[in-house]
Amino acid sequence: MMLSAHTAPCSGLAPARRPCQAASRPSPSASHRARATISAAAAAAGPWGRAESFAAPAGGIAAPAAAGPRRAARRAAVAAAAAASPDGVLDTVIVGAGISGLVTAQALATRHAGEVGSFLVTEARERVGGNITSMAGGGYVWEEGPNSFQPNDSMLAAAVDAGVADKLVFGDPTAPRFVFWEKKLRPTPSGLDAVTFDLMSLWGKIRAGLGAVGIANGSMPESEESVEQFIRRNLGAEVFERLIEPFCSGVYAGDPSKLSMKAAFNRIWILEKMGGSLVGGAIKLFQDRKANPPPPRDPRLPPKPKGQTVGSFREGLKTLPEAIGAKLADRVRCNWKLTSISRDAASGVFTLRYDTPSGPAELRARSVAMTLPAWALADLIKAQAPAAAGALASFDYPPVAAVTLAYPNSAVREDRKAADGTVPGFGQLHPRSQGVTTLGTIYSSSLFPGRAPSDEIMLLNYIGGATNRGVKDATTEQLAAQVDKDLRTMLLKPDAPQPRIVGVRVWPRAIPQFNVGHLDVLDTAKKGLSSAGLEGVLLGGNYVSGVALGKCVEYGFEFAGEIAKYVAANKAGSGAAEAAAPPREAVGAA
Repeated sequence: MMLSAHTAPCSGLAPARRPCQAASRPSPSASHRARATISAAAAAAGPWGRAESFAAPAGGIAAPAAAGPRRAARRAAVAAAAAASPDGVLDTVIVGAGISGLVTAQALATRHAGEVGSFLVTEARERVGGNITSMAGGGYVWEEGPNSFQPNDSMLAAAVDAGVADKLVFGDPTAPRFVFWEKKLRPTPSGLDAVTFDLMSLWGKIRAGLGAVGIANGSMPESEESVEQFIRRNLGAEVFERLIEPFCSGVYAGDPSKLSMKAAFNRIWILEKMGGSLVGGAIKLFQDRKANPPPPRDPRLPPKPKGQTVGSFREGLKTLPEAIGAKLADRVRCNWKLTSISRDAASGVFTLRYDTPSGPAELRARSVAMTLPAWALADLIKAQAPAAAGALASFDYPPVAAVTLAYPNSAVREDRKAADGTVPGFGQLHPRSQGVTTLGTIYSSSLFPGRAPSDEIMLLNYIGGATNRGVKDATTEQLAAQVDKDLRTMLLKPDAPQPRIVGVRVWPRAIPQFNVGHLDVLDTAKKGLSSAGLEGVLLGGNYVSGVALGKCVEYGFEFAGEIAKYVAANKAGSGAAEAAAPPREAVGAA
């Protein structure tokens, strides 16, 4: 379950220091005093406190303009970037130091150094990590953006390359997951209980089985199907209404009647296309893998967790981007806000212009890897590539709020507790038809160790999405009150004490929606860039890869390969022309 997201910190707590972050922070004692003061004020204001909800500006937080030009600093910044490039032209610039950009950069450094000898990562905000927002304070560790990841080999490889594999933590694969249906939290099927679980009726299970083997799924239409159309046709109404609809809300915060099955859940969609049914496709996929086994697994990787689980790091997801940022060191430039990009048709070299803390600066590169949100890139290129900008701007990013609340363990209903008094489980999802506003709830303190005091349960709740856009205008108190009301309907005792508001963060534009037509629109954007003379602007980020954190990381490795291939071809095809061009200092005028 989810996401990507923006904040109202509880008790004035701020994220831990991250690479590139501005150094002017209060001392620990000053921070402690500030937290104590705000906590006292919140207590006096009532049970909801006065935590304030605010969002970072579009495209990240830009650095303030320097008081005057600092020529030496700008020379040093660009000199470090172009050290491996005698002509002052970088092989690539990666725009955006979120997880997509960072993993791409790390993969270039560790796997493609031969093809890409010089690169730089630029980020408009003061820190790396993008929407990964791990917070800590008061005995709590919580996430206000993405919460966890599927531990695929790409994710594990990124952790190994960054030197933080020993900090990985995984959830208990046997922990139950729940869906709220007909006034009861019901476990989802997991293995042997797939026949006996009570979330679906006997007929619903039979219908799903018949469709899965191709007896009751009809023919695959030529037109692109929504998730709702595909699931209803293949598996029936109950699977859609009780499993897939809440899952779409939990992962995409989306509307399954609009989400594209092909774009959003391609690995399932392709099964029917391959084998005529979901089971037939799975059998064919197994046969293909047996005939063409994958390469041996990287021996450096830790063992894959058994069963279906999720992962994080002991101190939160921020561990990975911080570690990558530290390893990349001077190859990352934070507080660099890209203001324009142009390409010389003769040499194929791009010029990127930035506002930086030291004043205007320029970089020159053979390629540009854009990992900005689609809407931010659209704003940047709308004058020179209107067709591409129009396509990118059409991607929908609905608002989502991440609301983290803590309660004493005694507040949880007894039938939800284990014998030792703990609350087992990953979390719960809520179909819209069940009268609950909150999309889903993650049992953060049960999922990973050390996330809350032992006598409390900490719950991360997501609210908003494509069908509830009003959250962007709601106050912290309103959001917390709505979530608390929903929890009392499902998980908590009606007379549970008021919660501690650990954190509330509202993301005005949270998750790109992979709606029907998404892949065609993405193709239009790529063609629009090329026709506008911006060939070599390569698109990455979660609107390309998929929204799950693991998908972003997985695509980061693929994107690095795409960049390396482009750079190698560019050097081979235009190396002579570039060599003849006079070198120039890649710094803006003083």
